[in-house]
Amino acid sequence: MSANPKPLEITHDRVNTVFLVNVDGSECELDYRLDGKTMTITHTGVPEPVAGRGIANLLTRKAVEVAAHNGWKVHPACSYAVRWFERNTEFKNLLV
Repeated sequence: MSANPKPLEITHDRVNTVFLVNVDGSECELDYRLDGKTMTITHTGVPEPVAGRGIANLLTRKAVEVAAHNGWKVHPACSYAVRWFERNTEFKNLLV
């Protein structure tokens, strides 16, 4: 019987407006700006050594869930976030 991988622990640094997770020693991030009740996702970064594992997806989903919880709208300014919303249409009501 194989063990399930440990879920990633994404932290939300509200002061620096970033979601962070460390994966195998690589710092992955999603940066945003908050203007009133609009979260603008400005950057997702996943270093090459851990790329292709769905980490950017998890970071974006966490950011969108936080936005929804806080009653914020989302403006996907980075290309990854734009594609994420195209694939996850159930969140289109959060778009600005």
